[in-house]
Parts: sequence; C-alpha cells; structure tokens
Amino acid sequence: MSTYGYIRVSSKDQNPDRQYEAMANSGVNKTNIFVDKVSGKNFERPQYKKMMRKLRKGDEVIILSIDRLGRNYDEILDQWRIITKEKAAHIAVIDMPLLNTKSERNGLTGIFIADLVLQILAYVAETERSFIKKRQAEGIAVAKKKGVRFGAERKELGDELETYCYLWIDGMITLDEGAAKFDVSQSTFYRRCMEVRNRVDMTSCQE
Repeated sequence: MSTYGYIRVSSKDQNPDRQYEAMANSGVNKTNIFVDKVSGKNFERPQYKKMMRKLRKGDEVIILSIDRLGRNYDEILDQWRIITKEKAAHIAVIDMPLLNTKSERNGLTGIFIADLVLQILAYVAETERSFIKKRQAEGIAVAKKKGVRFGAERKELGDELETYCYLWIDGMITLDEGAAKFDVSQSTFYRRCMEVRNRVDMTSCQE
C-alpha cells in the first residue's frame, strides 16, 4: 500500500511550501507527491490524473485542506466517491481530521464519518452560494431602481459614425481603419455599424 500527497496552487506565483511541509510531516515520500499549478474549478489536471492512475486499493491520498482538492463541492463529492468507493482507497485531510477515512471513532468507521462531514460541507457551501446570489440579485434590483447602470459604459462615437460605417460597408475602408478612426475595437466598430444599418433599414420599412 502506498501513500500519495496531492498539492495544488492556483497559479505559478503561489507558494506551495506549506503544503510540502505538511506532506513531509505526514511521512509522504517526495517521489509520491503530485503537484498541479492550476485552478481548482474542475479536475482536468495532469498531475491529479497521473496520481489517480497509480492509485490502488488500500492506498491513501493526503491533502492539506479540502480546497486544495477542489473548489466545486459537487465535483469534490464525485471524486471522493471514486477514490473511496470505486478505487477503495483512503483520503486524509490534514487541516480537518474528521475528513480521514482510515480513522475510527466510537465504533463509527472513518469512511462513514468523512462522508457525512463532506455532505454537510457541500450543503453549507451550496446554501452559501444561493444566499450570495439572492443578496446580489436584491442589491442589483435596488440599484437599478436608483438609476445605477451596470456593464461597461457605452462610448459615444459622434456624428461621423454613420459616414464611416457606410464607407466600410461599401468597401472603401477596412474594418481596422474604421475602428482606428474612433479608437475602439474592431468588434465594437462592427457592432455599431450593424446598429446603424439596422436603424436605417427600419426607417426605410416604416416609410
């Protein structure tokens, strides 16, 4: 049976030293430590996948904290199931001793306790997300009533816009030249030209 350590930092600039120290204190061999420098939004991570391919029944995965495993609790629960049920391996979370599937307390197996704690954490996280979304929606609604505008401020391009739009439509200037004239991106110039053309077309139809 082998013990593996999994370390994750969100970017190359973050320091994983504390996680390395925790692995050393837990007796994890350096050759069995897998490190990913990626976001925790999903499990499409090269080193995590490599570790999972090596994982066998009775092995153990050690992580410093649950957020090092991932950020999305639905996916964490799924990976937890794969490790503990499908692969019949163990997990230990150093910063949260209750999340240790090898331990046993008062006759209850570590797997049962850890599963229960993880389900509670997932429920709390989901409830918190819903609460935050609700408060954001309420705040936006109140702000809109007060006249607050959201999103990037629309840049006014002046009276020459229509002229340059038709120069571009007629092929007399390039999209890049039109965008440069008004100091906007090509996509913004294109979108405004489409608005101009649609507005003219609508006026023609009404006439």
